[in-house]
Amino acid sequence: MGRIGLAFKLFFQILFNSDVAKRAETLSLPAPPKEESKQATPPPPPPKPKPAAPQGIDALVLLATLQREARFLDLFQEDLSEYEDAQIGAAVRDVQRDTKATLNRLFAIQPVRDEEEGNRIELPANIDAVEIRLVGNVQNEKPAGGTLVHRGWKATKCDVPKFNGTLTQAQVLNPAEVEV
Repeated sequence: MGRIGLAFKLFFQILFNSDVAKRAETLSLPAPPKEESKQATPPPPPPKPKPAAPQGIDALVLLATLQREARFLDLFQEDLSEYEDAQIGAAVRDVQRDTKATLNRLFAIQPVRDEEEGNRIELPANIDAVEIRLVGNVQNEKPAGGTLVHRGWKATKCDVPKFNGTLTQAQVLNPAEVEV
């Protein structure tokens, strides 16, 4: 019997037999949607945290910046014994100028005290040991004033470039240069 014959046979069985009709009804209804877990889909796992920058990497970045912008390491790593004082002075002048500009760009360096060095200054009632260090004949009682030996320095910002490489890469402060 073909499919058409089967369809007629089932049609009449469904029409005249209630049990067959009930079974056919369950077969012909669309299947109820599968019950999904009543919970919402679990959130994706949090992204893995980036590894912390190796300790001291900011110092390496600062050294590399000073070398790149002011040739800072070239001056201090060079053996200066074979040069005349005039040659050293000329080189130091350029390195000092460029280093100062770089440090001011990164740290906005300002003096702690505005008075001129060598002048007598009044000391505040509560001396901030972070900003003022007493030197010389320091007694137990607080002095009213003293001679400004050094104005001190403070950074008013810190804008060291962020480094995203590895410690090994950061340790190369200036790559070797080869002319070809």
